[in-house]
Amino acid sequence: MVQILTLWTNDPNLAAWADRSGIDRVGLDLETVGKGERQAGLSTWISPHKLEDFERILPHINRAELFVRLNSMHDGSRAEVEAVLDRGVDVVMLPNFTRAEEVAKFLRLIDNRARVVPLVERLAAIDTLAELAALGVEEVHVGLNDLSIDLGFSNRLAVLAAPIADRIAREARAAGLKFGLGGLGRPMDQTLPVPSDLVYAQHARLVSTGALIARSFFWRKASMAELTRDVSRLRTRLSEWAEASPEALEVARVQLARTARLSETVN
Repeated sequence: MVQILTLWTNDPNLAAWADRSGIDRVGLDLETVGKGERQAGLSTWISPHKLEDFERILPHINRAELFVRLNSMHDGSRAEVEAVLDRGVDVVMLPNFTRAEEVAKFLRLIDNRARVVPLVERLAAIDTLAELAALGVEEVHVGLNDLSIDLGFSNRLAVLAAPIADRIAREARAAGLKFGLGGLGRPMDQTLPVPSDLVYAQHARLVSTGALIARSFFWRKASMAELTRDVSRLRTRLSEWAEASPEALEVARVQLARTARLSETVN
């Protein structure tokens, strides 16, 4: 079940809140190479984070692991790796790979100085899971935006209800990999196009081990104390879904698939 919660932020106040509130990993999203072109025309988020933002958030992170998403392998990867390791990063995410060889090269650059979490967000990457485990990778994360593009889905959350999600979960478990999955909004948020509770149910159904804190978690103005309570409620709701029957989980999957299709027509 989901255990590792991750927040990307360059806001010192949010970093301090996350560290106090039990978010497990806090850090920056530095991916820019090719992302704008891949996701052109979509309402996805392109991070404005800069390497220098580490200086803003580092004083506020005492308990959580320091996390970063870098660019996919390119000519500047070595310099990027050294720059974030110099700042004490604990966990590094490698996005947009399609071959295990790319991950192997990245692992050599890291050289056991941080943990590497490959981001499985391309169809071709799914075929590498067993190879990644053989390379010593212990955890992957499934990215829904680019994977939905490869699948031809206009709503990224539809991936969660599709057979491909079951395949990823099955093959990750067979390879002995932990796998995180997309992001989570605030518990029981009915204002979203796809209610957050249906997404929570898919984490239980697929037995994911991690998730990002989604941007929608912060859309409604709330105090830091309310947000902290919501983190606790998030974990509680995931645990409740983990105890649900297979029949209830299947009902939630069908509802999510239907709602995702409806939200496409509305938008």
